[in-house]
Amino acid sequence: MYQRRHAARRRYVGTEDGRPAVLKREETMTMSDERPASRENGGLALFRELLRTGAPAAPICMPLNFQLSAAEHGSTEFTGWPGPQFANPGGVVHGGYLAVILSSAMSCAVHTTLDEGEGYTTTNFTVNLTRPLKPGPGPVIASGVVVHRGRQGATAEGRIVDDTGKLLAHGTTTCVIFAPRKQD
Repeated sequence: MYQRRHAARRRYVGTEDGRPAVLKREETMTMSDERPASRENGGLALFRELLRTGAPAAPICMPLNFQLSAAEHGSTEFTGWPGPQFANPGGVVHGGYLAVILSSAMSCAVHTTLDEGEGYTTTNFTVNLTRPLKPGPGPVIASGVVVHRGRQGATAEGRIVDDTGKLLAHGTTTCVIFAPRKQD
């Protein structure tokens, strides 16, 4: 187990000497070093185990309030709850929040196709935002589907819809596939 502590010494209160005030923020995150499954078990096995245990798919899921909700070979789905903490100054959910969830859904869809010992990384992704989203209690659903899976690369596409089914964003990703490491 490890703990990460992030402390920013900021406070949004005026100071007596006229300097800008700052907000104090402290955050603690605890993650287990043990994963429910590993890449040695193949890609889809990892996601099925994550769904079974309810463990976060990645550490970023916790602070951004989203989780894996479905996984099959070549597809994944994440559900997110974009609260007011993710709003930009205009009062709508920041596009970066939607980009992270959409990128996760698309790249994890590629991950579900990996064989034992294979690895991958995203080389690029595009996100097209189609409408603003107000922070609220309703979830957003991001789904990713593999379009092409080759020996050394894969592409996937994805969509995010709100709780009424309206399209919020769509995008594509390209991932490079790493061959299994040879045993010495």
